[in-house]
Amino acid sequence: MKKIQLNFMGARKVTTVVSILLIIFSIISLARQGLNLGIDFTGGTLVEVGHTETINLEKVRQSFSNSDFNDVSIQYFGSAKEILIRVPPQQSLNSADISSKILNLLSTNNIDVEMRRVEFVGPQVGEELKEDGGLAMLYALLCIMIYVALRFQMRFSVGAVAALVHDVVITLGFFSFTRFDFDLTILAALLAVIGYSLNDTIVVFDRVRENFRKIRDKTPVDVFNISLNQTLSRTLMTSFTTLLVLIALFFLGGEIIHGFAIALIFGVLIGTYSSIYIASPVTLALGIKKEDLMPVKKEGLDVDS
Repeated sequence: MKKIQLNFMGARKVTTVVSILLIIFSIISLARQGLNLGIDFTGGTLVEVGHTETINLEKVRQSFSNSDFNDVSIQYFGSAKEILIRVPPQQSLNSADISSKILNLLSTNNIDVEMRRVEFVGPQVGEELKEDGGLAMLYALLCIMIYVALRFQMRFSVGAVAALVHDVVITLGFFSFTRFDFDLTILAALLAVIGYSLNDTIVVFDRVRENFRKIRDKTPVDVFNISLNQTLSRTLMTSFTTLLVLIALFFLGGEIIHGFAIALIFGVLIGTYSSIYIASPVTLALGIKKEDLMPVKKEGLDVDS
């Protein structure tokens, strides 16, 4: 049975244009409306309340419209019987006072609910988390670049980091456009996406290096195509099994883990795409050739022999 040989590199110009457009769209979205930062980064109080029956969300919002709380975010959480209330930092009130005032406010407007959860993050802590999270991502990319350069070659390193930056920017653009909450769990998912995408890229690069040394009568484009076809089954199976777990997490893991699962599902899809259509084309564009990967011949070896 003849194996299917796909011409991945033949489509690299089209996919490059698509990726550039996605990156531009993501940057514009991030510049215009930014991320919908969660309480982990902005600071404030998060209050979860529930009831045995459906809660009228519009009635709850009207209750807050004439209150002392400004810029309050109210939404269903998991079901129509639970709501999540996010309150910006209040200088004169602590989390206990805020939760008590919210319960009193709702009961005054004939909304009978019970307290489920209260979380408080100070604005200073939120700012530090935002800064540390960004630094963690930059350090991760820098360490990856050094690792790939030492293990393979500098051109491969640039290709790998280009794919990772592509994944991070487009994933951030996705969260900016959809307005999903961006909190610490999403940041953790982004770092996990970097690791997943890098692993996929390393597998492809390892096969490319091996084929450059074995196949002498093919062009670099042919070598990359052969390598991508050889690793395709592994890439698809890894992505498919990972997605199965993430989809199960999304539907069965509860509302609190939805954002984490969405970030990983989108990240796995975009990471699989970038390991094929970003890392390899960028490395090719930088002029990689078989001479760059051949083992260095030691001087004087023939004389000793």
